[in-house]
Amino acid sequence: MRELTPAEGRVLAVLVEKQATVPDTYPLSLNALVAGCNQKTARDPVMSLSEADVLEALEGLRELSLVNEVSGMRVTRYDHNAARGLGVPGAAAALLTTLLLRGPQTAAELRANCERLHRFADTSSVEGFLEELAEKEPPRVVRLARAPGAREARWAQLLTGAPLLPVASAEELAAPKLARADEIAALRAEVAELRALVLRLAQELGMEAPLKSES
Repeated sequence: MRELTPAEGRVLAVLVEKQATVPDTYPLSLNALVAGCNQKTARDPVMSLSEADVLEALEGLRELSLVNEVSGMRVTRYDHNAARGLGVPGAAAALLTTLLLRGPQTAAELRANCERLHRFADTSSVEGFLEELAEKEPPRVVRLARAPGAREARWAQLLTGAPLLPVASAEELAAPKLARADEIAALRAEVAELRALVLRLAQELGMEAPLKSES
């Protein structure tokens, strides 16, 4: 699939957002879609798209099978086919939508800002979906280089092209995976120590061992 224009990305994201947040008025009319694209809250960057801009974006999205025109109504309305058209699950589509609407964000920020589109159990689940999107061919997101003084790196969507900000280095990309591996190893060691303690206590009390030791 080709890169989306900024207007196409905004139109697609607004359709996904409004389906979840204002289902009673979905599918959206052209007027509602223009208003959603140009709203000043929860948008980065803020845009000023005309009806002609939005219609042109809709035509491009229709060609990519990402948007459908709903007929049989008094006013022409539009709905999206984002998840299927992009080949991603609904949770990943929610992340891409939030990145398209609000710009680069950390995994924690994405979890909070995605709340109305998809409720993630924790930040780790957000990171898991982001890593899957980053590993797709072509990649859908990229991890940015950590800003000076920032505790967490931000993620950016690639649907509308490469970000202007520097991306994370190979070392930075490997760091979270190494940290998780270290955490898993530490947890396994702690479990082994607890198992050994339980076995020793059982032996001292003359009880049958409740747990089997690992080979």
